[in-house]
Amino acid sequence: MSLRKINVRNFTLATRSTSREINRQILLNMVREHQPISRADLSRRLNISRGRVTALVNELLEEGAIYEGATVDTARGRKPQMLHIRTRDRLVVAADVRFSRTWVMLSDFAGTQIAVESFPTRVNPDELVAELAAATERLLRTYGGDGDCEGFGLVVPGMVDQRNGRILNSPQLGWRDVDIRDALSKATGIRVQVENAPIACALAQMWLGQRGGDMGDFVYVTVGDGVGAGVVVNGQVVRGYGHTAGEFGHVPLNPLGPRCLCGASGCWEAHTSNLATLSRYLGRELTQADTREVLDETSLTMDELITRARTGDAAALEALDETGRYLGRGLAMIVNALNPARIFIGGEITAGWDLVEKWVRAEIAERALTTAAAATPIIPEQTVSNPRLRGAIALVAAPVFAAPQVA
Repeated sequence: MSLRKINVRNFTLATRSTSREINRQILLNMVREHQPISRADLSRRLNISRGRVTALVNELLEEGAIYEGATVDTARGRKPQMLHIRTRDRLVVAADVRFSRTWVMLSDFAGTQIAVESFPTRVNPDELVAELAAATERLLRTYGGDGDCEGFGLVVPGMVDQRNGRILNSPQLGWRDVDIRDALSKATGIRVQVENAPIACALAQMWLGQRGGDMGDFVYVTVGDGVGAGVVVNGQVVRGYGHTAGEFGHVPLNPLGPRCLCGASGCWEAHTSNLATLSRYLGRELTQADTREVLDETSLTMDELITRARTGDAAALEALDETGRYLGRGLAMIVNALNPARIFIGGEITAGWDLVEKWVRAEIAERALTTAAAATPIIPEQTVSNPRLRGAIALVAAPVFAAPQVA
């Protein structure tokens, strides 16, 4: 899926020699951006006749993509009936698989949470599919009502080949070349889309963000159990030749640094992830097996670590300071390599952004090659917005609104 976003502020309508589907998608996105909106307003914004608008609207109404809401008063003439995107009775199952825990959420098509549950992550693919299928059945049976489930969005840590849905490499789960998509689809009877976390979060930023969301170049960096980046250029995700672009987390910052879950040493992820921060606080370098065992024993989380730092725990504050420095060094690498208009940060570290921002900014300022690059906006997304689960929703919702492929 290329999922190129239509810019409703700068578009060219299709002519008779091009696809009618383009016009339908432009109108659909215009409704999405400006709802509630009347046919007359659509005609003015698109600069086409009311007749052409009516024909396109009727098609979308028949398909159930939009619906007619209330009429509104006007100074003269007939009261227009306002148009909206149909979302409430269109359901999405979203799942976020992480190193130690997996979350499953039922939402509507607009990304509004209906219900959520979680369970310890099963690293065996068959066991994970069984747990996900059981959670899906419970959520739909209990909270689904009469809604239609439009799809299942699955976010995983690691590299995903969008051509076949296979997980090419997930160091956190210990997976290589695993096909979970088809097995999950068979178990749930729902079409499944799989994506890695940073790309999913970038898609959520484009498709489920505020009106007039970012259309240009940006990077979404996830800092969780792992570290990765979703790169967006000209409103489209960059995937790379082998669908593995954006793995900045496995670029080494220090070849003599701690061992990364990928097997190399000194990766950006090994210095910056939640696991790295917690390991630093605990005063030990943890292997993958050690980390699971220690976290289970201590129940220590990033939220708890940040709370300890705020209440005077010097070791917790020092661990966060060091994470901030390494985070800034990696972001400087992205700034110099890609020169994005802005960088979004998602993950538990954002709850302590006021504690780490000065270190992040200092490292970027020291390493950026130009003054303008050093001033690149760094925007933290709070964890309460569930960016990874919203990314999973976007995997299902975005294709409905994306620009059609034109040969």
